[in-house]
Amino acid sequence: MSANELKINPETTILLLMDFQNGILANYPDAAPYLLAKALDVLTLAREQGIGVGFVRVAFEDSDYESVPATNKIFSTFAAARRFPATAPDSQVAFAIAPIEGEKTYRKVRVGALSTTDLEADLEAKGIDTLILCGIATGGVVLSTVRDAADKDYRIIVLKDACIDADPQVHEVLVERLFPRQATVTTVDEFIEAQV
Repeated sequence: MSANELKINPETTILLLMDFQNGILANYPDAAPYLLAKALDVLTLAREQGIGVGFVRVAFEDSDYESVPATNKIFSTFAAARRFPATAPDSQVAFAIAPIEGEKTYRKVRVGALSTTDLEADLEAKGIDTLILCGIATGGVVLSTVRDAADKDYRIIVLKDACIDADPQVHEVLVERLFPRQATVTTVDEFIEAQV
């Protein structure tokens, strides 16, 4: 892959750090330090170069729990257990990559970053055409967001070593076989090198 394929215009690009929250990172105790280090590397670059930054987290208000139907296999379980209340520590973005002033956090109540947030409206208002994605899990928020964003005609770059899945085979199949059909898949280091 050439550096030109990874070159972006900071003014029309956003880095989305998806579900890097305490309660989700806790499911990956061995990998969390590495994932956070990779996320921080690309976040630092984004801040230095004026690339937009957005954070996405799963977090519920009481009314959100009540509106999840039993037909939703994943989120009906979350609702029944009252997982990820909006103000709970588990629902907050990890301190190591915490948002700074001017960076928005999008609270969602379903899998994809675009599905239950005002993210898409913000992207349109800012003229964003390129999304840099990293998140947890590869087969969850990353997959849903890639598919949705591709259907909306965004240019997508997935940073594969800043994503993880509980099932390593799922991660491998997605980043090596499925995502390249709709996105450019690279590593954090390769992406950073292409911007300097």
